Formats: sequence, C-alpha cells, structure tokens
Amino acid sequence: MQLQRDLFSLAIYLIGFIFLLVRFKQKKFRRVLIWTGIFLILYFCFIEIREKTFFILIPLFFFFLFYYFYFKDKCRLRNGWLFNLFIVSFMSYLVIVTLSAGSLISAGILGILGLLFLFSLFFGIYAAIIFLIGNSFIVLRHESRRLPNLLTLILALAIIALIIVQSYGTQLLPEWTVPLLSIPTLIAFYFFVIFWNFLSISMIYQFNQPKEDQDFIIILGAGLIDGRKVTPLLAQRIDRGIQFYHQQLEETLSAPKLLMSGGQGPDEKVPEAVAMQEYAIEQGIPTEDILLEAQSTNTLENMKFSKEIMDRENPSGYHAIFASNNYHIFRAGMYASQAGLKIDGIGSKTARYYWPNAFLREFIAVALMNKRVHLIVCGVIAVLGVLLSVANFISLH
Repeated sequence: MQLQRDLFSLAIYLIGFIFLLVRFKQKKFRRVLIWTGIFLILYFCFIEIREKTFFILIPLFFFFLFYYFYFKDKCRLRNGWLFNLFIVSFMSYLVIVTLSAGSLISAGILGILGLLFLFSLFFGIYAAIIFLIGNSFIVLRHESRRLPNLLTLILALAIIALIIVQSYGTQLLPEWTVPLLSIPTLIAFYFFVIFWNFLSISMIYQFNQPKEDQDFIIILGAGLIDGRKVTPLLAQRIDRGIQFYHQQLEETLSAPKLLMSGGQGPDEKVPEAVAMQEYAIEQGIPTEDILLEAQSTNTLENMKFSKEIMDRENPSGYHAIFASNNYHIFRAGMYASQAGLKIDGIGSKTARYYWPNAFLREFIAVALMNKRVHLIVCGVIAVLGVLLSVANFISLH
C-alpha cells in the first residue's frame, strides 16, 4: 500500500516538475523550489491524516517562525539560526514519518542526506583542503595578489596546521597538555558553526525578488580605475541596477531614480558617484533619472547619506532597493538596517571562482561587527582549556 501511495505521489511530482521546466523559461529554479515545497507539504499532510497524527506541526511551527522574523527584518543573523532550527526539526520529522508510516519518499530524502553526511564526515576535511588550495590558485591567476584574495589559501593552510597539531601534538607534548590542544579545535568548530549560519542566511537572501514599484535604486560604489573610470566589478553593480530600471519601466511605465552612491577616495580624481553617472549615461539612462551621493566613504555612509537624499526627494515616503555584488548584499542590508532603511538588495553576478574568497571576506567583516561576543566565547574556551590543563598537571604530579 505504501509503495503504491509513494509511486503515485512521485508520478504527480514529476509531472509538475516537467511541466514547470517546459512551460516557463525564466525563474525555473524558484518555481521548482516552490512546487517541491507545496508537494512535500501536501504529501506529508495526507500521511498525517491517514495516520491521525500531528507531527508535521513541529517543523511547520519552526518554518513559520523563521518566515515571520525573516520578512520582518531580512538582514538579521538570527534568521539563519531559525532556518537551521527548522531544518533540524524537519530532518527529525522525516525520521518519525519513515518509521511510523513507512514513507519511501522520506526514507529516500534521508538516504541522500545520509550519504552526503557520511561523505563529509570521512572526506569532507580533505576535500575542503584540496578545493580551497585549487580555488586559491584560480583566484591568483585572475586577480591581484592582495591579502583579501588569499583567504582561501590561508584557510586551507590553517586547516592543515590544525590537523597536524591534533595528530602529533599528543605524541610530542606531555599528557596534561591535552586540554590545551583542544582549544584551537573548539574555537575552529565554533567559527565553523557561525560561518554555516552566515552562509545559510546569505544564500537565502540571494532569492530576493523586489516588487517593481520602486522610487529609488541605490547603487553602491566600489573604487575606480586610474581614479576616473568604473571598474568591471562596479560596472556589474550599475548594470544590475539598470537591468531592474528597464524591467520596472517596461512593466509599469514608471522609471525609478538611480542613486549613485560613492565619495572620492584619496587616490581618485573624481567622486565614484560621478564616474558611475557617466557610465550610466553611456548605457542610455537619462540624466534626469540619476541622483548623486558623493560624500560616503563606506557602505554604512552609503546608506545613511542616500537616505538623507531620498527623504529630501520624497518626504511623504518611498520604496527603494539597493544594488551591489551578490556576495555583498546581505552585509550591505545589515548596514541599511543600521541606517534606518527597510530595503532589499539585488545582486549582480560574480565569477564562480571568486565566490569562496568573497564569502570568506564577507564573513570576516560580519564577524568583526560582533567581535565582542566572539572574543568572549573564545576567551571562555581558552580559560576552560587552561584550567583543565592545570587540573591535569596537579593530578599527575
């Protein structure tokens, strides 16, 4: 009976899946994701009704908790914790359904996830080292040899050093120092959990789909070539803003203002906003649809000074979004919230080889925003390690 039920359910899912791939040419991934979610909810609700149970309410509760807080304020790290709490509750629910209702679909999902987990457990560290070192060489071949472009290589070397310390430290050092050797491992694990949370919510934030009713599009500056010309990275940000500009104009016949935000650095001949305006005009944007904010020196000031301009232009209220590189939009959104702006970000595409390095850089920047908390946690771990080592030394002597 369970086999017939699950085969019939899978047939319905595959029909819907194929229909979406054939029927729609744009946003296929988003549509498939929504269809998968709807299918799973209906499938598990059917099982709950048949079994006269209500276990599905547990993951649904955590999902709606995440949903509520996410759409209340998207750029909060707590949303990542809530999403991962939902994932854990959903995995637990799959185990319950597999055991109680003999669900082959839930068993299949658990099987796939189990294989991924086992692969990560046995090969994950070494695969990560190989990937990070390989990626670092690709980055160095395409980018300048500056410290921000060496982050994947530094992380790979740090992991190798940690493995060496854990493998040979206990053989070379006295027995009472074992708790001391656990300090770097525990700190590394702590930051891995923090990074996973950051990565989770950053990836979710990539799915932003702002409504085409915007009054302003803030485009964040990013340095100039020879102090006058926009860099390829900055051009991507402007192009993303222009893309949304044309998209909204086509849909609503109402064009938003492009607010170019970027001051003049010590090595720049003109403010970034001016160079960005020149580039946008070359792309066919009318001068009257461009506003300039030419005083900011960082992302937080981008948001604060842009808000002042928008408040002055539309004192009765407005809708706005901002454009930046896709890896940067979550942190930029955090700064927007600090500036009192409730706006979403849209991201320009970044070369795939640069993603690992870029997300590491963003993680470090976000971690520094909460450095006091991280220092306290690391300090507690270190103190406990030292105290345990002292206790071991006393007991052995």
